[in-house]
Amino acid sequence: MSFPINKELLTPLKVFTDLCIKNPQLLHLSDLTFVKEFIENFGGTVPKTNEDETPKTKIPTEPTTSEPENLDNSDPESDESDLELDLTGVVEPDNDPPQKMGDLAHQPTEDEINESQAKRSEAVSAFVEKNYDKAINLYTEAILLNPHAALLYAKRGQLYLALNKPNACIRDCNKALELNPDSAAGHKFRGRANQLLGNWEEAANDLRLACQFDFDEQANDWLREVTPNARKIEEHKRKKERKTLEKIEKQRQEAMKKARDEAKAREANSRPSQTDDGAGKPSMSDFYQYLNDPEVMQAFQDPEVASAFVDISSNPANILKYQNHPKIMSLISKVSSKFGGAGGMAGGFPGMMGGMPGGFFPGGAGAGAAPPSDDVGLD
Repeated sequence: MSFPINKELLTPLKVFTDLCIKNPQLLHLSDLTFVKEFIENFGGTVPKTNEDETPKTKIPTEPTTSEPENLDNSDPESDESDLELDLTGVVEPDNDPPQKMGDLAHQPTEDEINESQAKRSEAVSAFVEKNYDKAINLYTEAILLNPHAALLYAKRGQLYLALNKPNACIRDCNKALELNPDSAAGHKFRGRANQLLGNWEEAANDLRLACQFDFDEQANDWLREVTPNARKIEEHKRKKERKTLEKIEKQRQEAMKKARDEAKAREANSRPSQTDDGAGKPSMSDFYQYLNDPEVMQAFQDPEVASAFVDISSNPANILKYQNHPKIMSLISKVSSKFGGAGGMAGGFPGMMGGMPGGFFPGGAGAGAAPPSDDVGLD
């Protein structure tokens, strides 16, 4: 079976998979839904993200074990174990069984709606008298008669607040907001309940919405109380998110660099070894050593010979000018023989192509050189 994609795509794919292994929370990004579905399609599971968990009163800032060990965690803020929050007014959560809710499948008759209104009026009177348990029972009766009235749930939630039962209040307000998302009372009392539980962000969000839908002095006062803690948590989360993104980017850059280095190493290892063009040829020091030969030095005492060698060394093709000059050609053969047959006519001189006399000094170019010595003088 042939490989279905271009192999050049494997390097960035490996970088991506390594990044996901070290930071599995990336797979919860909407842009990577298809990757998550691919994993789950073959029976795999993607670790759940902890981002949705809301801190109650204190926010741990120590690095988690899922963060890469090679990243710098030296931020001074990460040394703090807790945020300093004002916990004034926070109460223990209530754990009573859930209260009765109305049956939304029930469609009340006109008489039931009227009776529900009457029960509500009685509940208000009981609330004014601070008979909270009685008021709760009356609101419950009103809810069962008319389960679609969002305000009845919100008002019963207010009574649970008076009894310091914030969880029961939240259950009622959730139902009220399910029926009417714009219920100012539902947001107001749920915001207060979250404040009592120390859920500062949720409290601030609900109280802001309550004031937005129907401004209320009491809701505004509660909002001012929770705002300092909410802002501390929001700022802490922003900083933590920023540090996380910086760490992910640093890791991505390191992974890319590692992949590039590995690719370069593989390319270097797969490239065929190339021998040096000058391997086996006489070096410059060898050439000057031959020039120090007494016989060669004697020949260079002849100005005509010396001039010819300078001419040929500047342009090896000029050797053709001297092919019928016995004295010069004799010296060329003599010097060539001293190079021991290293490429070129009778060994050649440094810098010349094979089969050529070579430049007479090291570094002479091979371009335009004369033909092999066997062909000299032939047309």
